Order: sequence, then C-alpha cells, then structure tokens
Amino acid sequence: MALPGSSRRQPANRGLVSHCTHHHIVVFLLTFFSYSLLHASRKTFSNVKVSISSQWTPSCLNSTAPELRPYELWNSSHLFPNAEEATLFLGTLDTIFLFSYAVGLFVSGIVGDRLNLRWVLSFGMCSSALVVFFFGTLTEWLHFYNKWFYCCLWVVNGLLQSTGWPCVVAVMGNWFGKAGRGFVFGLWSACASVGNILGAFLASCVLRYGYEYAFLVTASVQFAGGVIVFFGLLTSPKEVGLPELGADEDDGVEEDANRPLMDDDDADDDDQNYSIQATDTDNQPKAIGFFQACCLPGVVLYSLAYACLKLVNYSFFFWLPFYLSNNFGWKEAEADQLSIWYDVGGIIGGTIQGLISDVLQKRAPVLAISLLFAVGSLFGYSRSPNSKPINAVIMAITGFFIGGPSNMISSAISADLGRQDLVRGSSEALATVTGIVDGTGSIGAAVGQYLVSLIQENLGWMWVFYFFILMTSSTILFISPLIVREVKLLLHERRLRMLAE
Repeated sequence: MALPGSSRRQPANRGLVSHCTHHHIVVFLLTFFSYSLLHASRKTFSNVKVSISSQWTPSCLNSTAPELRPYELWNSSHLFPNAEEATLFLGTLDTIFLFSYAVGLFVSGIVGDRLNLRWVLSFGMCSSALVVFFFGTLTEWLHFYNKWFYCCLWVVNGLLQSTGWPCVVAVMGNWFGKAGRGFVFGLWSACASVGNILGAFLASCVLRYGYEYAFLVTASVQFAGGVIVFFGLLTSPKEVGLPELGADEDDGVEEDANRPLMDDDDADDDDQNYSIQATDTDNQPKAIGFFQACCLPGVVLYSLAYACLKLVNYSFFFWLPFYLSNNFGWKEAEADQLSIWYDVGGIIGGTIQGLISDVLQKRAPVLAISLLFAVGSLFGYSRSPNSKPINAVIMAITGFFIGGPSNMISSAISADLGRQDLVRGSSEALATVTGIVDGTGSIGAAVGQYLVSLIQENLGWMWVFYFFILMTSSTILFISPLIVREVKLLLHERRLRMLAE
C-alpha cells in the first residue's frame, strides 16, 4: 500500500544529492556572501557608534577630539551638546533604517519578481555601498555634519538594503527544491550571523585610524561583492540549460520533492496543475500581484507570526550587549564577545530544525515545539546568575530555540509559501512572498526597539523578558491553525502506516 508522505520522503532526501551540481554550490556561496556583506555594513554602524558619538560632541566634553582635528575646527562643526543627545540620535537612525527597510521589502519583492533578480540584487548592493560611503566616510573627509542629511541617507540605505533578502531567497528557491530545503536553507540562513562577525572584524581592523575608514572598508567590500554578483550569479537553472524545479517530473519523484508543505495531502491529483497564472505556451508567466500573494495560504499567518518573532530576535541583536553590561556590570568588550553565543545557537538551531522538518515534511509542528522551549529558555535566561559560562550556555540555548525558528520562517518557509500549487511552474511569487513576510517582520522589529527601551526604562529588565515571552507565545498563536492541520496530517499518515503493517 502506498502511504501518503512515506513514499516521498526517501526519494526527496536522495534528490538533494542527485540533483546538486557545481552551479548549485556557486549559487549557494554567492547568495550567502552577498547577504553577509549587506549585514556587515549594518553591523559596522553598530560597532562604531561610540566613536561617532564622540566625534559629534564638542571638545570640552570629548577628550579625544583634540587628537582627531584642530580645536577650532572641531567646535565649529559639532552636532550635539553632549554624548547623550548624540547617542539618542544614533538610536533614531536605527529606527529610521528599520522602518524604511520594512517598507522597502514590500516593494523590493514585487520588483524582484518583475525584473532580473541579478540586476536588482547587484544594484541594491552597489548603491547601498555608495550610500554607506557618503554617510560615514565622505561627510567626515569633507567635515560636513548635518542631521537631516544623515537621516535622508539612512532612509535611502534602508530602501536599497531591502533588495537583498527577497532576491537571495528567490534565487535559492529557484535552485533548491523541497528535497532537503529545510536543511539547506537552515544552513544558508547563517549568512546574517556571518555578516555580523565579518562586519565586526573589518571595523575593528581599521577603527584606530578613524571610524570613517571602517565605513570605507565595508562599503568597498560590499561594492566589489555587488559587481561579482552582477557578472557571476545565475538566477535560475534554465540559464545554464538545466531543468527548472517542477519541470522534470517524468519520474514523479521531483514532483513529490517539490510539493509544498502548505498543501493538504488529501488534495485531488487532478487539481495539482491548477495555477492562478495563465498556463499557456508563454515561457515567462507574469508575476502575481501583491494582494494575490497575500491571499496565498499561510502567507498572512506566517507574516504576523514573524512580526512577533523578529521583534524578539532583533531585540537580542540590538540590546543583548547593553543588557549584559548594564545588568551584570561586565565590560563592553566582554559583553560584545559573549553575545556571539546567541548567533551560534541560532545557526545550529536553524540547521537542525530545518533537517527535522525535512524528515517530517512539516514545518509548523517543529516551529511550535521549538517556540514552546523558547518560552522556557527566556524565563531561565532572565534569571541567569552573574556567571559568564552559565550565561553563555543559556544564551546559546535561547538562540537555538528563537533564532532557529526565525531563520526557518524567513528562508525555507518563505520559499515554501512562494512555490505552492497555486503558483506551480513559476518562480514569480518567491520574491514577493519573501518581501511580505520579512517586511511585516521588520515592522514588528522596528516597533519592538522602541517598546524595549520604554519597558526597560520604566519597569526594568525582568518585564522586558516577560514582553519577549508574550511575543513568542503570540507567534505560536498566529500559526496555530497551521499547526493543527499539519499535526492532523501526521497522525493520519501514522494511522495509515500502522494499518499497512
């Protein structure tokens, strides 16, 4: 007796290896490092905030200013009367960037599905590199300091950087089918964490010469990466004569391997070829619209869930070093080094949980279990003792259960949503769906940064962690209909398997 799901799992896992070529490896590496470079430039801004704040305050309050430039020139160009106001403005720039980045994600996904993904990604990387150069290097070389100019540049930077994620996920979705997608995307989604480490390394190498050189180095590397992407990235297998995903279905294996996780297993076979796009002889079907993408099954639920989860994940990214320093009195450099363990846990979590979801061929139950453990780990981390080894262990566990699901939703699940049966045979929903999911998540992250600072200032850090627990629980609540449906399918498969035995 052929069991639903059981007959597909083994061939699908073998398909990951049998269909892998050197083109797949090149695409994996190019998309991985292109987004890593985008994240590196963001991390550079975070790493040099102290230097920028010192540079923007008058010399009477800044002991390092006379070493950087003549006294008269410095006092004629300072922006803020004290370091506190300078730091507040830097935080405002973070919020401006996140909101413009969120808006840009919705637009970039639509643009990516209508234009060549390679062009859009390369343009975003090179243009963003120029903006970063103008913001941090050219203004300092010209001694030009203006708050409104900085704000405008950072709005533009957020819009340009938003081209990255929808495009790289869409390209990866074109090359890697359902076979092993959870594992591949879980490993690939470590690109953001690698970018954070790369940005910190590049900035630390040249920061002693001035913060403008940190921006110069990261902008130069990012621009070079954009040029390499333009000339080297293949956006789909058909560019080198390989069959597209879903096209080589003669043996039935590839069809099963690419069958979306969002689909019901009891769907009629006659309906599998249904498409909301015109299925004529046109080899390049038109991209679906924004509202059509929103109406695809699971898109809205996962978008709302990701808004809550990305709020928690980005709050750790922005606030964890400050929390360690503020709550335990540890040195800033030690807190920065210790915070890396959260990223390490997220990388491992995304890879392992993606692999488990491949075996089950269901994503939502894996997410639910991980997020339930995340609630417990958040409660435990909020009561971590003043011990660096213990704190690092609990931090890594927290990253495993929060960063892992965050990576899965933003990468593997977004690819699943953009390649379900309603858009079968076309990739023109991938970037749009990814932009919707990540854009909604970025709005949640932007709002969260303000709420975290407000709660911490008025109620303390313990209530911040209660807020994180609430947001993590809300994530489970939003995807609960998908959890119930996929659990029912798993139980149904198990009953059929038991009857077959």
